[in-house]
Amino acid sequence: MSGIPASRDLAQELAAQLVAQLAAKGQTISTAESCTGGWIAQAITSVSGSSDVFPGGIVSYSNRAKLELLGVSQSTFDEHGAVSEQTVIEMATGARERFHSDWSVAVSGIAGPGGGTADKPVGTVWIAWLGPEGVTTKRCQFSGDREAVRIATVCEALRNLISL
Repeated sequence: MSGIPASRDLAQELAAQLVAQLAAKGQTISTAESCTGGWIAQAITSVSGSSDVFPGGIVSYSNRAKLELLGVSQSTFDEHGAVSEQTVIEMATGARERFHSDWSVAVSGIAGPGGGTADKPVGTVWIAWLGPEGVTTKRCQFSGDREAVRIATVCEALRNLISL
């Protein structure tokens, strides 16, 4: 993540920039969220005019929801787990297909305080951005408490959408 500290205010500023950018291009964005619980969608929809660029999002907190609502395959969970590059790619694909959007963003991570492992400690988050030119993914390792990890994820997801 960049040197700018993540905050609720920053998330709102980034969401406003994203909505303006998408509106200017006549493009749309959908979301598939796990650890952020809909916070990316909330930031986007808090911007006036967002209905022109945001057809919807899915909060898929459980694996079952990821399977049934987004089409993540059971074999992906079995081989890689819910917090993995493969899972967020399938989540982003599912959101983009279901909402017929130009772009989608998907996040899955371990916000804490529990749930971490040696190879996926608390603060591990995978993000996928899927657009007309393909998919970009990133593994992030955020620090802080549960809220800090979640807001850092929201800001990183929005910041990278603006730069794509």
